[in-house]
Amino acid sequence: MITEKSCGGVVFTRVGEEIRYVIIRGNNGVYGFPKGHMEPGEGEEQTALREIAEEAGLSVRLLPGFRSVVYHHLHRNGEQRKKRVVYYLAEYSGQTPERQESEVKSIHLMEYAEAMKALTFGNVKRVLMQANEFLSAQ
Repeated sequence: MITEKSCGGVVFTRVGEEIRYVIIRGNNGVYGFPKGHMEPGEGEEQTALREIAEEAGLSVRLLPGFRSVVYHHLHRNGEQRKKRVVYYLAEYSGQTPERQESEVKSIHLMEYAEAMKALTFGNVKRVLMQANEFLSAQ
């Protein structure tokens, strides 16, 4: 079985007292967070920062102490693959998200409840729940 690894971020900003999360809709119709494959020589955090910049057009700061991993099983080109995705918590301010047209169909800024409804997969919803709890505890 082929194993893949991607990294990305639960990206957020503060609007007044509220937290808004960046939710992307990929060209495949799936709602999730900015993420992508690691390039040779990159570390996890470098990949997350690069992918967030590419897919959402944002320069972010990773918050220390948060790292969440999810696993997917998928079939691609007739082969079964196991994919591990590492998510970091990433904050931005004073910027407007801009989608990467080649990979992202739309980009949204959502409150927690709205984001939980929009996200496609349960394991990604779990990551958002963990991130929201982490932010609430600070």
